[in-house]
Amino acid sequence: MDRELYPLLMFVSLVPLLILGVPISFSLAAIAIVFSYLLWGPGALNILASATWGAMNNFVIIAVPLFIFMAYILQKTNIVEDLYDTFYKWSGALHGGLAIATILVGAVLGAVSGVVAAGVIGLGLIGLPQMLKHGYNRRIALGSVLGGGTLGQLIPPSTNMVLYGAVTGVSIGGLFAGGISAGILLASLYIIYVVLRGFLDPSFAPALPPEERATWKEKVVSTKNVLFPILLIVIVLGSILNGVASPTEAAAFGAAGALLIGVLNRRLTWNIVYASCQQTLSVTAMVGWMMIGASAFGSVFAGLGGNTLVANLAMNMPGGANMVFLVAAVFVFFLGMFLEPGAVIFLAVPIIAPILANLGFDPLWIGLAFNVLLQSAYLSPPFGFSLFYLKGCTPVGTDIVEIYKASIPFLFLQAVCITLIFLFPGIVMWLPRYLFG
Repeated sequence: MDRELYPLLMFVSLVPLLILGVPISFSLAAIAIVFSYLLWGPGALNILASATWGAMNNFVIIAVPLFIFMAYILQKTNIVEDLYDTFYKWSGALHGGLAIATILVGAVLGAVSGVVAAGVIGLGLIGLPQMLKHGYNRRIALGSVLGGGTLGQLIPPSTNMVLYGAVTGVSIGGLFAGGISAGILLASLYIIYVVLRGFLDPSFAPALPPEERATWKEKVVSTKNVLFPILLIVIVLGSILNGVASPTEAAAFGAAGALLIGVLNRRLTWNIVYASCQQTLSVTAMVGWMMIGASAFGSVFAGLGGNTLVANLAMNMPGGANMVFLVAAVFVFFLGMFLEPGAVIFLAVPIIAPILANLGFDPLWIGLAFNVLLQSAYLSPPFGFSLFYLKGCTPVGTDIVEIYKASIPFLFLQAVCITLIFLFPGIVMWLPRYLFG
C-alpha cells in the first residue's frame, strides 16, 4: 500500500471501533498502538508513554476538574432553581418569557460552571415542566432547553476552551474574552427567534396569566438569590481577564467560592461534597484518557505524514483561504455529529488550526470560531450529547425524534452565528484586543 494512504487508513479504522461501541479514547489509542507497532516496531510504543506523560504534566489542564467541581457544587446546592426563579419572575409577562428565562439562565449557568450537562439537565428538570404546564409548543420548549443549556460550552469559563488553549497554546484569557461576545451573540439570536415566534403566534409561546405574574416586591426579593453566583462569576472571569490569576488559579478560587456559597445558603452537606467529588473524578478521568488516546493518535498520524498531506491538500484547494475555512468548518461539524466535543478538539485541532493560521487567519479567532462550531456539535443529530442529556430528563413519552426536530431551528441559528463571526470578526475580537492588545 502507498505510504501516503496510511493516515487516511487510520481514520477509516476508527469507524468499526466506534460502531462496536468502543470508547473514543481507547479507539484512538488502539489504532495508534497497532499502526506504530506494525510500521515501526515495538520501540515505537514509547509514543503512548510520551502522550501519557505529556497529559500529566500540563498545568493548564488542572483547571478542568476544578471548574467541573464548581459546577456540580452549584448544581447540587440548587443555584439553578434560584436563577430560574429570578428570571421566571422578571420575564413571565412576555410572550415566550419562560423560554427567554430558560435561555438566560443557561447563559448564566455557562458563566458559573462551563459544564453543558449541568445546564441541560438542570433546565430540563426545572424550566421544561413550567413551559409545558403553561401551554408552550413542545418544540420551542425542548429547543430552548437545548440552546440555553449548551451555552455553557461557549460562555466562559468553558472547559472546552481550556482544553483548546492547552492543545494549541492560544491564550485562554483571550478565548474567554472572545467567548463572552460570542455567547452573548448566540443567546441574543436565540431570544430574537423566541420573541418573533411568540409575536407572530401568541399561542406558540404564551405569556403567564396576570394572576400568576410576580409582583415588583417578589421580583426584587428573588434577585437576592443570584447575587452570590454573579459575584463569583465576576471575580473568576475578572481575575483571568485582568491578568491577576491564571485560569487554573481562578478555577481553584471558583471551586472554593462555590463551597462558600453553599455554606452561606445552608445547603451544603457532606453528601453533596462527596457526590460532587465522585462525579468530578469520573468526568476528569474521561478527559484524561481522551487526551492520552488523541495525543498518541495525533503523533502517529503526524509521523506518517498526515499533517503534511492535509496541509498540501488545503494549500492547493480552489477558492483560497475562505474555501479552506468552509471545508474545515464542515469537517468539524461532521465530526461533532458522532464524537464528543473534547475528542474533536484533541483529534482535529492539531491538524486544522496550524493550516488556517498559515493561511492568514488569527489563531485566537480560529479558536473562537472552532468553539462556536463545537457548540453545534452538542445539538446536532444523531449523537449530539445535549440531545441525550435532555432525553434523560424529559416527561415519559417524549421521543428522541421529537428532540431532534426541536434542535433544528437552533442549529440554523448556530449557522447564522458562525456566518456573522466569519463576515465580521470584530464581533468576537474586540474585547480580546481591548484587554490584551
